[in-house]
Amino acid sequence: MAALAVIVILYLSGIFAAFIAPRAYAETNLRRVRQAPSSEYWLGTDSLGRDIFSRVIWGIQTTVIVTFTVALTGISILGVTFGLIAGYRGGFIDAVITRVGEVVAIFPDVLLIIILAATLRPRILDWLRSVEDATDISGLVSSGAVDYMVIGVALLPLSWFGMMRLVRGQVLYLRKMPYVDAARGAGVSTWRILFVHLLPNSLGPIIVTTSFTLGAVAGSEIFLSFLGLGVQPPRPSLGAMIADVSGRGAGSVSVLRNHPEQLLAPIAVVWLLIFCWNLLGDALNDVFNPRTR
Repeated sequence: MAALAVIVILYLSGIFAAFIAPRAYAETNLRRVRQAPSSEYWLGTDSLGRDIFSRVIWGIQTTVIVTFTVALTGISILGVTFGLIAGYRGGFIDAVITRVGEVVAIFPDVLLIIILAATLRPRILDWLRSVEDATDISGLVSSGAVDYMVIGVALLPLSWFGMMRLVRGQVLYLRKMPYVDAARGAGVSTWRILFVHLLPNSLGPIIVTTSFTLGAVAGSEIFLSFLGLGVQPPRPSLGAMIADVSGRGAGSVSVLRNHPEQLLAPIAVVWLLIFCWNLLGDALNDVFNPRTR
């Protein structure tokens, strides 16, 4: 419950960043560069005089958007749906879905994510610009939609196959249960059997795996931003904030020596978020699988 409370507080602060953050994430004050924490700037300022506390809150919003996007697309739509279909139908459909997932899974996760993020950005950027020109809708590119789409697509291989394999295994066992045979005998449609009879009885493992996966997705998003392949300036990201202070070069070493407090806030939030997701996953595993305690 403590881990869940921390996750809820962090995610709500990101969702309502516009109301919680005292300043805009791009607001600069060159007269207050690298200022120590004070009553005006609770966590100090960075190299451009931007409020670190405000940027941390906005960085959490980036993590919220990415994790929810991946949860809805990779985990829920692709992973659960393909797992239900593969486990219930079996045969050729099962083989195709499983082999495609295995082909994706043989690539190293980090390398695959980096390749996808680096190659997709210019194509998505050109596509959004063409949408703006064709529909007279402005602000799609400047809103950071390109970065969110790139990260969301790049993280899909990390999320959908593991969930698909888990759901498939559950359905392979559940489809032999008497209530499934009774549903077939009553003429219930396949989709109703999948989502009304099989899916609710597989929710325990799905919830546990989702909690672990969301922690990994949050860490991967931060890692991509740290490498410069995630959210681009001026949109803040926890990974980009860590990279700004701890990047390469003599100047960064000087910053670490003289202003180590600039790293504490983003690193603390990253650690707390991933730790709480994993702690919540362990707790949920004990609830749904009491024999593993």
